[in-house]
Amino acid sequence: MSRYQKILEQIARCDDETKLRNWISNAIREGASEVEDAARRRLIEVRASLDVDDVNDPLVLDFWRSITALEQVLSTERGKTIRLSRTRQKIARVGVEATLRDLAMQTQPSDGYFLLKERQMLDLSAEAVVLRFPDRFQENVLQAARDRLNDIEG
Repeated sequence: MSRYQKILEQIARCDDETKLRNWISNAIREGASEVEDAARRRLIEVRASLDVDDVNDPLVLDFWRSITALEQVLSTERGKTIRLSRTRQKIARVGVEATLRDLAMQTQPSDGYFLLKERQMLDLSAEAVVLRFPDRFQENVLQAARDRLNDIEG
């Protein structure tokens, strides 16, 4: 059992962004990476649920977690609110599935892919989302996502 079990349980139930941000800050200061990761992932979940345009589609929610994770990383690094405007515009124009397909099929990984990789958060990448919903994508898209995630350099 983790020494932070009680805090982790509170984080898992928390919907308050301010409290979650405080846990992240405190965890960073204390060197409690387990708490930091849990609070950061919960914050991503809470923020994503506010942006999702179809609460009944798990694929859509899953992709909004990816977008939210990237926006959180960039906002933290730059000290100001960052939104993935071009990605959001593309989603509005072509939809979530087409956006995911296009990200997976790019010849080079996106900047977001590298940002998530550097933070050991590739489970939140577009490629990982594609692979969690194999019935929604053609085999060539699934293979491209697999190849990217299995490529040590990419």
